[in-house]
Amino acid sequence: MMRNIVFYILASFSSLLVLFYCLTLTSISRGAGESFAVFLLPLSTHFSWDRASVASIYSIYMVCLGLGSLLSGLSFDKYGPRFNYMVGLGLLSIAYGFLGNFSSIWQFYAFLGVLGGLGASMVGVIPAQSLVSRWFDKNLGTALSIAYAGQGLGVLIMAPLSQISIDHFGWQLSYKYISYVFITLFIFVSFLPWKKISSGSKNNPRKTKDGRAVGGISLKEAIQTKTFWGFFFIFCFTAIGIFGISLHVVAYLVFVGLSEVEAAFSFGIAGILNFVGMVLTGLAADRYPRHLVATVSYGLSFMAIFSLAFMQVNSSIIFLVLFIIGFGLSAGARGPIITTLMAEIFAGKGLASIYGATNLGQGIGAAAGAILAGFLFDLTGGYNFGFILCSIFTFCGALLFWVIPQIRYAKV
Repeated sequence: MMRNIVFYILASFSSLLVLFYCLTLTSISRGAGESFAVFLLPLSTHFSWDRASVASIYSIYMVCLGLGSLLSGLSFDKYGPRFNYMVGLGLLSIAYGFLGNFSSIWQFYAFLGVLGGLGASMVGVIPAQSLVSRWFDKNLGTALSIAYAGQGLGVLIMAPLSQISIDHFGWQLSYKYISYVFITLFIFVSFLPWKKISSGSKNNPRKTKDGRAVGGISLKEAIQTKTFWGFFFIFCFTAIGIFGISLHVVAYLVFVGLSEVEAAFSFGIAGILNFVGMVLTGLAADRYPRHLVATVSYGLSFMAIFSLAFMQVNSSIIFLVLFIIGFGLSAGARGPIITTLMAEIFAGKGLASIYGATNLGQGIGAAAGAILAGFLFDLTGGYNFGFILCSIFTFCGALLFWVIPQIRYAKV
């Protein structure tokens, strides 16, 4: 009896350590990428680049993050997590280490856009989702939401710190400091006990013996199902709505009268609530119908978009608070729902690849949303058409939770 209790405690502790590791790596890798919203104005001012051109750096980043998600899933299924994390952290170290020396936009496309996007995909939510699903079975939705919430936590940490660093040291050195973080992580990760980490917990149905899963369906089989494409387009449409806002929100808040520090701080507070929203969504997804939980989160997204738009005619702090609450609680809330459903529906040898392939939809949507919102600003001199665009695609994402049977009627 005592032996079983000790084993349970150790197993639970190991699971929590894996979850903490995934949370940390997701936070730092995606937080660095999402902090581009803070670098947008300094880059525009320093190089006299128009808004659409600077936003296109982030668009390339998101496209490569999406394409890299597919590669990340395939490599995870074939080579295991250690390969993913070592390659990803190496790419991120290189990507951010040289940015301060560049003066041409194509160099930012190549390093921050391509290498940064590919690196983030290798150490972000794809390996995190796959690892966590091997270590948690009961309360899987809650565990996945915590890992996924690293994206929001990363914004909370990286956005304000990046703004403070830019104010004191300039954007060039700020990027250099980010690269030092990734170099340190690269060294640390190389010494972890990956054989144990890769296997999973003892009684988990997704546990492996050699770090590679067996059974289930392959990516090739999954893409022949409506459910796969439902997940793909939920990611895509939702990303257009969310990233069309998030990349430009700091610049927009400055546009309506806030200081750069106030705007970055507001974005950081939304990051706190993003973390909270993902965790609450995971808890709710373990207890209530997932399509209803998702619908509530989409309602909060609409509230955020409308509040942001109203700040043009009424700069009351009430609308800023409503935006922070609505956007913070909902921006990443669909991710934990989708990943929990996929872990249950597609468990087996192709899970990481399927995760990666559906995340390609998010990359495409995020790139489209970011660059279209920037283009519409340059074309019209304002953000109203961008708000309309984001609202339409947010509605389309919500609708898909109701029209795909296996998603709508999934058992809790």
